[in-house]
Amino acid sequence: MPTQQTIAERGMAVGLRALNRFASSPVVDRLGLREPAERFLHGASKTTARTAASAGRTFAAAQKLGRPARQPSAKPRALFDLTPTDEQQMLRESVRDFALERLRPAAEKADADRAAPPELLGQANELGLTMVGVPEELGGAMEERSAITSVLLGEALARGDMGIAVACLAPAAVSTAISLWGDADQQARYLHEFVSEDVPAAALALLEPRALFNPFRLETRARHDGNDYTLSGIKSLVPRAADAELFVLAAELGDKGPALFVVESKTPGISVEPEPAMGVRAGATGTLSFDEVRVSGAALLGEGDPEIFKHCVQLARLAWCSLAVGTGQAVLDYVIPYVNERTAFGEPIANRQAVSFMVANIAIELDGMRLATYRAASRADQGKPFGREVALARRLCAERGMQIGSDGVQLLGGHGYVKEHPVERWYRDLRAAGVMEGALLV
Repeated sequence: MPTQQTIAERGMAVGLRALNRFASSPVVDRLGLREPAERFLHGASKTTARTAASAGRTFAAAQKLGRPARQPSAKPRALFDLTPTDEQQMLRESVRDFALERLRPAAEKADADRAAPPELLGQANELGLTMVGVPEELGGAMEERSAITSVLLGEALARGDMGIAVACLAPAAVSTAISLWGDADQQARYLHEFVSEDVPAAALALLEPRALFNPFRLETRARHDGNDYTLSGIKSLVPRAADAELFVLAAELGDKGPALFVVESKTPGISVEPEPAMGVRAGATGTLSFDEVRVSGAALLGEGDPEIFKHCVQLARLAWCSLAVGTGQAVLDYVIPYVNERTAFGEPIANRQAVSFMVANIAIELDGMRLATYRAASRADQGKPFGREVALARRLCAERGMQIGSDGVQLLGGHGYVKEHPVERWYRDLRAAGVMEGALLV
């Protein structure tokens, strides 16, 4: 028998379909009702987003695990060699082809719609993106722990579009976090969903809506409530927030410092507001509000170890570096043929020294970003300290990535400022590498 909530959701869906048919009718324009209809639909969409936060599947253990499963670390290399393995190269090429053939053509509309097409998200799941960080014995795709593989996949996806890439990779952040730090019960309860055909929407929620955000000074709080925890606070720019079924949430846990919690979206007290940003708009970012949300003691990830939280922040920053590298490569690939084909005063503008130097600088800075990102990921894979390397990669990708986006717009002149060419979107997207925290994980 359908529940009251199910009946309400069905009724809302029917109502919105009717409203959409009304809004698309030419009668609306003849009667001068276009603007009021759009305002009403916008409000209805926001209400739907709030409802989605309280809906979702029921997660249940598919098997009993005696101990948590972990991917073994990669073996240390005597020589510094970032050459991808055959398996990594094959994965990168397949994801790159998917990004260029499927994501790139859909990017402009996804940016305008502020959402990635559902069929693309389904096809991305078929590539096994959420399986890369899952231990092989639990259905994962890789024998060894491989941040470098995740970096390669993120870079390849972002060559198509960074916003859609964020939407595709957000669930992988949750599956990777639970694989790395979850206990046996958490892995048994959640991971089988991420290796199934119906991968849940999920996201890693770290960022909070305030200037100069420091992930190690959180305002979202978790307090002990008997054997449970109560969560209160706000998270910002969470990808796919409205349709996510599972979150890994960062909150300040008393005197232990910042900690991670696994929270199901249907938990009472969670609400969602759309929060479209300047860039990565296809990521469907939103604000999550936690109003005295009560979760069980089993929701705490990694026993609240502050070292785990620090590790999480570093791996998330590395993920954003990979997307900045991929988007920077998209800019370079686009401007080279443009400056060679665009003529001024009877010759290609590439013949102008200022133009050719600017293109060369993009290539130089992009290689620096890529090498710094790969090096940090390689050290993470080998279990070596990599905080310094992540800091260098993030600084390069934030500053040089933004400059690459600006130079791409500059090289196209007036064309760079209009949506007919994708460089203006890439410029907006590249700024995310310096401000986003969490959301992704390698």
